Amino acid sequence: MDTMTAARRWADTWQTAWPRQDVEAIAALQSADGDHYASMFRRYRGRDGLRDYLRECFTEETAPTRCRFATPVVDGDTASVEYWAVMTTAEGPSTISGCTVIRFDALGLVAEARDYSHIKAGEHRPPGHLFPTP
Repeated sequence: MDTMTAARRWADTWQTAWPRQDVEAIAALQSADGDHYASMFRRYRGRDGLRDYLRECFTEETAPTRCRFATPVVDGDTASVEYWAVMTTAEGPSTISGCTVIRFDALGLVAEARDYSHIKAGEHRPPGHLFPTP
């Protein structure tokens, strides 16, 4: 699978699966031995590791997350995808701005993903014009 197709599938799946907390839909994007780094120092190995990470995150959410993913930027077998999300926890809404750098294997599955994000209390809109207004 070419990288742009894999990256668009990844972004589209996350955009629909995150609000539903669909762990299996997201885990299906990961290669069996792929690595997901939630930050520099938190490595989750394979689909089972990614499932653990997702369940840990989704447990905190008290309402469906509203998320948007930008068009992937692709170079070779790697893509970067910016995203913005408003999630609600017991403490109230928070906005996550982030970018995931993803290396895909020949089948279009995630071989390695590194997620960089920042969380700020409250609801905030993305600056600029990368995301269409809902």
